[in-house]
Amino acid sequence: MGFNNPHDDYFMDAIQIQEVHEEKNLGVIVSDDLKWDKQCVAVVKKANKLLGIIKRNFVDRSKATILALYKSLIRPHLEYCIQLWNSHLAKDIKLIECVQRRATKLVHGIENWKYDDRLKFLGLTRLDKRRIRSDLPR
Repeated sequence: MGFNNPHDDYFMDAIQIQEVHEEKNLGVIVSDDLKWDKQCVAVVKKANKLLGIIKRNFVDRSKATILALYKSLIRPHLEYCIQLWNSHLAKDIKLIECVQRRATKLVHGIENWKYDDRLKFLGLTRLDKRRIRSDLPR
């Protein structure tokens, strides 16, 4: 694991242990280079699927309904084990933030507003700001 790993062969009972480049443990994808881009893509993919389900199956697009669905179904996926895999790369942060951007557009009447105005109206904060706040559940 890590950058300077010599990639030695390891044996257990004279059987060589196979080398893996990524492992999913407790729902978090850990790669051998310790980069979190695969985890970010997997989280965003799952969250976008759930947003699609909400969009197709809920006719009521009021603020209260969308906020309740977002906070209970989508945001937990985006914040699961975030203390471990919190990305500092702009591309990953933007990728995760696009999920919330898409979710705020579901609310009827504010689809065409600027993102920051939608967040203010809904009482939400940007996800990167939320991750650094001290009141995020640990």
